[in-house]
Amino acid sequence: MKKVNPSTSRRYLYAIIDASQAGKWGNIGINGALVTTITKGPVAAVVSGIAAKRVRPERANLASHNGVIKLLMQESTILPVAFGTIADRHQAVEFLLSKNSALLVEQLDSLRGKVEMGLRVRFDVPNIYEYIVSTHRDLRDARDTAYGGPQEPMRGTKIELGGQFDRLLTAERETHTATVLPVLSAHCVEIKPNPPRNNLEVMNLACLVKREDLKAFEDAVLAAAGQFDNNFAFDFNGPWAPHNFVHIELNIKSSHVSRR
Repeated sequence: MKKVNPSTSRRYLYAIIDASQAGKWGNIGINGALVTTITKGPVAAVVSGIAAKRVRPERANLASHNGVIKLLMQESTILPVAFGTIADRHQAVEFLLSKNSALLVEQLDSLRGKVEMGLRVRFDVPNIYEYIVSTHRDLRDARDTAYGGPQEPMRGTKIELGGQFDRLLTAERETHTATVLPVLSAHCVEIKPNPPRNNLEVMNLACLVKREDLKAFEDAVLAAAGQFDNNFAFDFNGPWAPHNFVHIELNIKSSHVSRR
């Protein structure tokens, strides 16, 4: 019996699609590998062969992964798989698809005809601390009192000022997000707020939008931006594969998919 070399049987996963969309997409995968499908029942995994057990998140690898995702989403509804997911063998992918067929079909149906759009809003100011101080008299008075004397304020006073700043910044974000969400919600199937990445970011929203509503969504973003002054910058991007709205977690090692 011929022994199988594990390095030639591993499969790198990009996405799950409907079996009816199965095919080949050329040598566009990680390390220039052929991208094809493994089909089982109503669903298929888009894969390529790979020798390595792990893939580093280097620019070339990320570009290949994202390039496959971008091409797939132009042709069909997809469940994007996290970067770096590798199955030890072809049969493990088949088992994953077979065991979780119903859940995968449910997720594909829920995302059919929809894409993800991103909206980031940030404070467009030179110094966020000075901006919050200038717009909140209580913080300004506390800062002036703490630093108005001949001595440096004590550590506890600095901590309290920092805490007051954080509370006011959080309240500002909540207020501004509450202004934007009603304007967008009429044109989104679902909106997922993500944590701000830094102090200047007001909100970071992932929006699930029907393809036919993309223009209406863009108009709604402009309408929402019109309610803010020049201290705020709006940036929307997409369409993307619906990463933030795939409510399952794929564990290829145990061939298991669970709800998130």
